[in-house]
Amino acid sequence: MLDDRAKLLLKALVERYIADGQPVGSRTLSKATGLDLSPATIRNVMSDLEELGLIASPHTSAGRVPTARGYRLFVDAMLTVNRDELPRVAELGTSSIEQGQPQRVISHAAQMLSSLSHFVGVVMTPRRATVFRHIEFLNLSERRVLVILVAPDGDVQNRIIHTPTQFTQSQLQEAANYFNAHYSGLGMDAVRERLKSELDALRGEIATLMKAAVDLGTEAGAQREEVVVAGERNLLSVSEFSSDMGNLRRMFDLFEQKTQLARLLDVSAQADGVRIYIGGESQVVPYEDLSVVTAPYEVDGQVLGTLGVIGPQRMPYDRMIQIVDVTAKLVGNALSQGR
Repeated sequence: MLDDRAKLLLKALVERYIADGQPVGSRTLSKATGLDLSPATIRNVMSDLEELGLIASPHTSAGRVPTARGYRLFVDAMLTVNRDELPRVAELGTSSIEQGQPQRVISHAAQMLSSLSHFVGVVMTPRRATVFRHIEFLNLSERRVLVILVAPDGDVQNRIIHTPTQFTQSQLQEAANYFNAHYSGLGMDAVRERLKSELDALRGEIATLMKAAVDLGTEAGAQREEVVVAGERNLLSVSEFSSDMGNLRRMFDLFEQKTQLARLLDVSAQADGVRIYIGGESQVVPYEDLSVVTAPYEVDGQVLGTLGVIGPQRMPYDRMIQIVDVTAKLVGNALSQGR
């Protein structure tokens, strides 16, 4: 919807604001773009961009700053990444991520992301396939059933489910026997795939219990995933956060609880390559002032987890993309060599 002139001015404004952190005026834009435009013409274009919700005018300044929507357009359509710098970034990280125990690799990766970005590095630990050894269904009361799932390592997960019909204990035992006989030792992903083709052949009550068991197993696997965080204190030097103690406190609560971080990284694992989430325009990011750059890491073509950098919206996205992209590859290599 923007003409070339408007795109060039928006790109220059975002880049200048990322570099300086100060609202950008028409005179600065004229110099930055090299366009032979009068200040009045530039102000008219800025007014159009503001009406489109791409930039905003702070009350204390005549200049403009990008909005979340402006950052998104910049990232999607105007950002260029200098691939010539990738070897230099990779060289910085080579000595920091060596093969070893997965937890050590993950910890080093989070520290490296934080060190290179000067923001917060986050890494989700490698996924472990949830395999069950034994399952039981116990009748508690009318339409309430306790599902007990036992893993090979002895870990026990349980959950009370509400069923559409009343089951007898003999029906529950029949369902448990079927599940244990046909699926014991399989991962929950494999069980889910087999159930897709077998549910039609199963009686309704057994199918209901099968679905509940798979849901419990999937949740158990998700609970085992952890998020390693490094560099939270880097946010103290970010003006957008340090000037607002309430905002800063919310940021640290996010890193402390980790639940939302795990949800964000889990969503990112479904995507190919580097993804950028900008607070204010993405429901995935819980706070408007944050941006998150993520990438999945793989071993033998299988995605094991996700890592990324969390910082202010005003971050140098081109460099963050490089850092996250290279670190994901280094983590995958380190984990594959350690197998």
